[in-house]
Amino acid sequence: MRAIRAIVRGQVQGVYFRAFTRDEAGQLGVTGWVRNNPDGSVECFAQAPEDKIEVFIRFLHEGSPGSRVEEVQLREETPQLRLKGFEIRY
Repeated sequence: MRAIRAIVRGQVQGVYFRAFTRDEAGQLGVTGWVRNNPDGSVECFAQAPEDKIEVFIRFLHEGSPGSRVEEVQLREETPQLRLKGFEIRY
């Protein structure tokens, strides 16, 4: 199990980035959460087997159809096995 925290910068708020991220995570079986940050970035915590996290990271670099991803900062995290599903946090 691999866990990451990502900060995504660019035009990523107001373009359904969080909803697309939740949907992609659900299709991949990734658990965690995604939220908007006050500085205009989007932050997410995601965990899954290594191969699924790699696909999820590629998705974060691409973004939703209306977004423009300029930067993705990744940090390795400790898996949180109590998480179920993938949610949008407000």
